[in-house]
Amino acid sequence: MKHVEDILVRPYITEKTNLEIAEGKYTFIVDKRATKTEVKQAVEKLFGVKVINVNTVNYEGKDKRMGVHVGKTEAFKKAYVKIDTDPKPVTYGTKGGKTATTAKKYKTSIEEFGVAQ
Repeated sequence: MKHVEDILVRPYITEKTNLEIAEGKYTFIVDKRATKTEVKQAVEKLFGVKVINVNTVNYEGKDKRMGVHVGKTEAFKKAYVKIDTDPKPVTYGTKGGKTATTAKKYKTSIEEFGVAQ
């Protein structure tokens, strides 16, 4: 298994992704070989949040030129991560037929993302 620090490369911050943060959707540039499961586990471990789903998109490098010089931009993989912003308490039965309730122990936002909400 890869280290979680190697899976998430950096956050992807644009105007559109800033608006989606209010809905609990965060966007990251991830390792090209990372799977959705690895991205989910990395976000949950690093930020202490509950991930609902992960969508990924692979981007190929574009051909660019400046004058007579031709080159390619870097290829990358982008992951859209939706987190649980409204944690519900868990109710379960104990011995003797009693019910117990515990609160969720994860955060509802990622403060380290670098965006003020």
